Amino acid sequence: MAVKLFKLMIDAITTTDTDINPEIDNYFYELREDERTDDTVTIPATQFTDDDGNIMTGNLTTVSTDNGYYLLFINGVLQQSNLFTVSGDGSQVVITEASTIPVGAPITLIVTNFAPVSDSDTTITT
Repeated sequence: MAVKLFKLMIDAITTTDTDINPEIDNYFYELREDERTDDTVTIPATQFTDDDGNIMTGNLTTVSTDNGYYLLFINGVLQQSNLFTVSGDGSQVVITEASTIPVGAPITLIVTNFAPVSDSDTTITT
């Protein structure tokens, strides 16, 4: 009989279920002229209201690194992300190129974070 390499035969099937668990916070504000300086609008966190109409008493929720995002709407129109920043501690939102935003315009900030949880099950057949 010729020499033959015997290999262990293993068949494995893995299924993974992931729940993304989005956590969404909405903040609302109407533009006041005193928050505009030249072409920039700086809105302190305490000027926003939450979904229940409560005035914010602290900082806004910030996004988790690599696991969240911001959306900013002005007058109901989604804005490009390079036109605004949320401070690292959530204390303010700064909007650039803002000279044409009318006073009283509604500004909505949506903060979405994810807290994913995964569960895997592997079945091995030998």
